[in-house]
Amino acid sequence: MAQAVPADYGNDARIDALLHKLTLEEKMNLIRGERENPATYQGQAGFLPGVPRLHIPSLRFSDGPPGVLTRVPAQAETATMGVAATFSIKDVEANGVVIGRQARSLGIDVVLQPFINMDRDITFERGYNTFGEDPLLTGAMGAAEIRGIQSQDVMAQAKHYLAYDSNSYNMFVDQQTLHEVYAAPFADAVKAGVSSIMCSYNRINGSFACGNADILKTLLKGQLGFKGFVTSDWGAVHSASFINNGLDIEMPGFNGFFETGPERKTLHRKPNDGAMGGMEVGTIPEEPPAVDHSGAFPKDSDHMKMRDALKDGSVTEATITTAARRVLYEMDRFGYLDGHQKHTITPQDIEKNASVIRQTAEDAAVLLKNDHALPLKATELQSVALIGPGAGQVAAIGVFGERSGGLTERQIGPLDALRKLAPGAHISYSVDDDMTGVPIEASMLSHDGKPGLLRTDGTGTTTVDPQLDFTNSNHKALAANGTFTWKGTLTVPSEGVYWIYLQALGARAALQIDGKGVGRTGANQGDVHGDIQQATQDNIFPTTDGLDNVRRTVRLTAGSHDIKVEASGDTSDNPEQVRLNWLTPERRLHDHQAAIEIAKKVHTPIVFLWTRGEPNFGLPGDQDKLVEEIAAVNPNTIVVLNVSQPIAMPWLSKVKAVLQMWWPGDEGGWATADILLGKVNPAGRLPFTWAKKIEDYPATDPAYPERSAKGVAGKTTFSEGVDVGYRWFDKQKIEPLFPFGYGLSYSTFNYSDLKVAKAADGGLDVSVRVKNVGPLKGDEVPQVYLDAPLQRPEGVQFAPKTLAAFERVTLGVGETEEVRMHVAPRSLEYWSVAENRWVRSGERRVRVGGSSRDLKLESVAK
Repeated sequence: MAQAVPADYGNDARIDALLHKLTLEEKMNLIRGERENPATYQGQAGFLPGVPRLHIPSLRFSDGPPGVLTRVPAQAETATMGVAATFSIKDVEANGVVIGRQARSLGIDVVLQPFINMDRDITFERGYNTFGEDPLLTGAMGAAEIRGIQSQDVMAQAKHYLAYDSNSYNMFVDQQTLHEVYAAPFADAVKAGVSSIMCSYNRINGSFACGNADILKTLLKGQLGFKGFVTSDWGAVHSASFINNGLDIEMPGFNGFFETGPERKTLHRKPNDGAMGGMEVGTIPEEPPAVDHSGAFPKDSDHMKMRDALKDGSVTEATITTAARRVLYEMDRFGYLDGHQKHTITPQDIEKNASVIRQTAEDAAVLLKNDHALPLKATELQSVALIGPGAGQVAAIGVFGERSGGLTERQIGPLDALRKLAPGAHISYSVDDDMTGVPIEASMLSHDGKPGLLRTDGTGTTTVDPQLDFTNSNHKALAANGTFTWKGTLTVPSEGVYWIYLQALGARAALQIDGKGVGRTGANQGDVHGDIQQATQDNIFPTTDGLDNVRRTVRLTAGSHDIKVEASGDTSDNPEQVRLNWLTPERRLHDHQAAIEIAKKVHTPIVFLWTRGEPNFGLPGDQDKLVEEIAAVNPNTIVVLNVSQPIAMPWLSKVKAVLQMWWPGDEGGWATADILLGKVNPAGRLPFTWAKKIEDYPATDPAYPERSAKGVAGKTTFSEGVDVGYRWFDKQKIEPLFPFGYGLSYSTFNYSDLKVAKAADGGLDVSVRVKNVGPLKGDEVPQVYLDAPLQRPEGVQFAPKTLAAFERVTLGVGETEEVRMHVAPRSLEYWSVAENRWVRSGERRVRVGGSSRDLKLESVAK
């Protein structure tokens, strides 16, 4: 591991000397995003050109979390929410090291993570990327990830500052809540020495976050003492004057407000519709229609460009110099001014990273229910059926977006992992929802009354192909960087809904039926989300042979339909693979009935369920119906979830066990098998409250429309105040399905001997004895909560209780450990709006236990 970057280091004399030599335009090259030269561009999110004349290097920014997204596929790590579920600082820091190591391998300087917003509203389409609903947990996770990333001489950029926690873009938050909840994780990031912070798209209390002096200058750079640089999200700048209010860098967007020269065409940009609507991922058949949030995105501006602001004096060169100084400070701090940067592409440390990813996926697993069904016993392994596409393939990443897409060659599904880890078992498999399908038969394809489709390449040469099936797996992949068009007629045997799959890799592709666009692959040349077609881009799973999979449903009448498929190279220089697959209505019905029949015949059916797109508190497609039908024919049904937000579970009482595996990354199949077999004892904890119904959450309670993304009169007001997540459930006395911090184990743990003492730093030292009284070695996660003060100052908000500390410990059978946890002084304080400062609260009751609703011991601390 590289030496950790000091939290406070910078050679002021050196930076002053450089600034003195820089021209105005060269300073702008340190604070204005540009497009990298196509000869070296790596499909990353952003680029600062630097100043070659003075050996000031360029900076590459790459998307996340988690992982690193460039034109070179990188390993997929456990989803952020799963990482939070480990409740393990050690695991999170190790994941940060993996991210930093990947970034170094792929020539990246700044990774745009951690994502430390609050999971306040489960309908927020990017909520899955957070560390959950609690500010202390989020801050601890984010800080650990930052330390891991920056130990590899890579800059971390915490995002999105501030209150970007809703599909709304106009948020209003009171000052106490702003400080105690939404800014708190960023305060922890600053303490961890984060290099940079990304300001968000939304308005906060009336002003755009990237031009809001209250949160950037007063709070972030003033009260929190942040010394790094503030980068705008792409397209989040609306005026050159934002630099006066605390913004340092404008990344390329729609308008280029930091332009100082003549008007130019828009530079390489990161599309805002990606940030708002699923990162260019089209809806797949199982999902409800996508919701378009683009109308809510703020597009207004004062049209002031930097060249005009400098002319009229509304922006001065001194302000530009101050912003450039912050960038140089971090370059110097990380050694980039001394050549410690790396822009070459070198092999990733696959095996070293994989061990961390597998460990994290195992530690993240949350056992939600277990009626003595898990782990699987030797006798049960003689008659097991795995059902669902998530059994045959691992749901590694869920939804493609800002994260690394993964290495499909490493993605072993739970089915194969179980068979390898338990070679004597008898395990059958039924896919139910076949997401790869079969090539459309040659007998159904024709052109001009002749068999086959007519292919035309970029030179105008024509060829007749009996089927559209050109892949590595059938040894017929096409040459790289070609342009191909297939035209012809599809003859459909009977009317019905057909599932059509356009599959590609090494190429971008589009499909038309009867002159109407049906689907296209997600990658576009010049895009910033990798730039090449990746196998995990357009579906919850790639095809079984590793192609990207654009899946659509089309109602077709019996008879002839015109079809057209276009494909072109994606600049990866890989052979072009293109295939047109489908599933007929009859085949889908057959596959579903086969799943029910196999469940009848075995002792234990295990059903794998998934989500991918915008959360809606429900499973896509007919997955609920599948579980109901299987549980009806076999009472021993077990469910494995690959979801990243809560879902309704109407079948919960009818199944024997429920295991939450999140989106576990490339190694998730192995991790899932390890948990099912009992090779690993699950100990993950929920980083959010799992409600019985969506209306129970504060942001989706219909009694408070102002809190919703739609808001009232265009304003979303966080009127729940500090009562976010479990705090709201406590205050309203709402019984959740599963509480925050909850998770079962294959073992049992006893708590005793709680001790609370004043700590040297003004906080509290809490200790508790935990004993493993169960049959297996396992981990336990003691959690410390503070009740509201026994005497509460008038006009100050206090949640009924708040998380104040936690620890994860491993205990052998019969082993006891005294677990020590520290409550920081800030947990004993509140933000006084009247005094504009942090104030110590009064006497607090300390509670300790295994979840927010399972607090076994208590004491009082003054």
